[in-house]
Amino acid sequence: MVDVSGKARTAREAVARAVVRLNPETFALVREGRMKKGDVLAVAQVAGIMAAKKTPEIIPMSHPVAILGADLSFSLEAGAITIEARVKCDGETGVEMEALTSAAVAALTIYDMCKAVQRDIVIGDLCLVAKSGGQSGDYNRGGG
Repeated sequence: MVDVSGKARTAREAVARAVVRLNPETFALVREGRMKKGDVLAVAQVAGIMAAKKTPEIIPMSHPVAILGADLSFSLEAGAITIEARVKCDGETGVEMEALTSAAVAALTIYDMCKAVQRDIVIGDLCLVAKSGGQSGDYNRGGG
């Protein structure tokens, strides 16, 4: 684990994204709230927030961070659910890993809740979209 004790505390934020691709039938069940296990997006949102808070427990070199905010949003179009995870803190190290973990776990939760009706769900495009704060400054992914 890298020593961050010499770094200044700054406001930091990270945004990550993942995409879950479903067939039309499964997508309709999720969109209409008719999946047998319950409200897929509500459960995925809670799972993503929990994952952000637990990141240092599963990513070995990730620092424990006092998260000030974590939220997930979902956009549904053409058989794809795009997950955007946003995490904020005020600290010596950033929250990129927390945002990425949040988006990934939300995607896995969608898979778990939908696997009974579709096994060939594709999870992809996990990436850091943006980050702000810290010594390395701001980062914004170009090209979407």
